[in-house]
Amino acid sequence: MSAGDLVPLGRTGLTVSRLGLGLASIGGLFAPVPAEQAAATVDRAWRLGVRLYDTAPVYGYGRSEAYTGAALAPRPRDRFVLCTKVGRLIEPNGPDTQEIWADPPPGLGPRLDYSYAAVLRSLAESLDRLGLDRVDVLHIHDPDENYPAALADAYRALAELRRAGTVGAVSLGVNHADVAARFLREAPEPGPDCVLLAGRYTLLDQSGLDELLPLCARRGVAVMAAGVFQSGLLADPTPGAPHGYRNVPPLLRARVAAIRGICARYGVPPLAAALRFPLAHPAVATVVVGARTPEEVEQNAAFLAHPVPEGLWQDLRAARLLPREAPVPRRD
Repeated sequence: MSAGDLVPLGRTGLTVSRLGLGLASIGGLFAPVPAEQAAATVDRAWRLGVRLYDTAPVYGYGRSEAYTGAALAPRPRDRFVLCTKVGRLIEPNGPDTQEIWADPPPGLGPRLDYSYAAVLRSLAESLDRLGLDRVDVLHIHDPDENYPAALADAYRALAELRRAGTVGAVSLGVNHADVAARFLREAPEPGPDCVLLAGRYTLLDQSGLDELLPLCARRGVAVMAAGVFQSGLLADPTPGAPHGYRNVPPLLRARVAAIRGICARYGVPPLAAALRFPLAHPAVATVVVGARTPEEVEQNAAFLAHPVPEGLWQDLRAARLLPREAPVPRRD
């Protein structure tokens, strides 16, 4: 499987690459990224066939969107799918700051707001930063932060923008599968077209399989699987490594060690298996992975192309590291 393999994005009429580029990192996630490096990262992704790009206003408080727009400006507009998000406005002295952003623009910060007016303003400001007149996919970002407003107001605004053609598809950007499933059940018809699901359908966490993914498969709602590396935990589970855990819980550490041990027996990098696994589910169209350098993009593409023997998946099931009902990739 290659990064540039193209597939339909559910019922949206859009076509995406199997590998998408998450653009939080070029916005300065944990460490600053110069504009030239951001442009080179997007350029390398493009040359490898990546045609799905996912950003958000909160990523570097507008910086990711500005870098993304500049990097994609020379590309034919109908050759890529661009996603951004609503739910946080970037404004002077915005109070809902996040410590994860390195060197953010001075004086600016995010403010949570899922109101109808805020959604329209957020998109207008995103389009200005991106230098575009439309976005292909617009996510309601973290709707659990104010679920009633996200469902009643933000979704209404997005549905209208979809009808007007300013937005190609309506989506949710979530870290919690149960929140997305509830939203799909409760939203007025026709409902969201996509879900960007972070960290809940991976080698370490298959909670998305409980309700959300079967619901998406039945309704033709496309899933973009993000967070499949579990913030790097599968690559380096040692304490203090950049995976978001100060101390990895013993049960999780044992699970990671077991997965890595099976991968080692087959000569498969754990991150290659992590990329391939979610794509076996019929609802999952693409995996979205972040990168801050061209080399990281190239490495991710190589992981996706790495052969994974069928026996590896069988061994993961036998060790009860994957549930029997989880689809696994076909033989390479």
